[in-house]
Amino acid sequence: MKKILLLGLSIALFSCNKKQEEAKNEPVAAKVDYAVFGDSITDAEALTSAEMIAKFKDLKEEDTLKVKFKSKINGVCQKKGCWMTLDLGEEKEAFVKFKDYAFFVPMNATNQDAVVSGKAFVSVETVDEQKHYAKDAGKSQAAIDSITQPKVTYSFMADGVLISK
Repeated sequence: MKKILLLGLSIALFSCNKKQEEAKNEPVAAKVDYAVFGDSITDAEALTSAEMIAKFKDLKEEDTLKVKFKSKINGVCQKKGCWMTLDLGEEKEAFVKFKDYAFFVPMNATNQDAVVSGKAFVSVETVDEQKHYAKDAGKSQAAIDSITQPKVTYSFMADGVLISK
């Protein structure tokens, strides 16, 4: 009887140890440390940039869509940090402003990962608006002067932003 009890206990201990070792060997998703701007949000359930561009393509000019997505920052306003552009792939960007002009992002955040939560919409930027943004971005005068046509823009009004540290 003692032998059966000891054998059972040994098997139980061995199998627990084996499960712990297997759990240690499983890949763990790296937790990203973010700085928070505006409303406090998380990166949970954020769409990818590929999923987001598909959503933008379905929007008409008067539509808005409450959404959260993650992407790389392509550029930030170099005057105040009052807007940024996020990469959507396919050589497209989302132009992100911040709700009620209530917060700004660091001007050195280019190439960092960001998660934005808010409203996506499609807008038409006038020539004057484009030139203003080009100047804020530090573009050359020749680049600014080359802007001659309004353009359709994938826009986003963020109420909360996370930027990787």
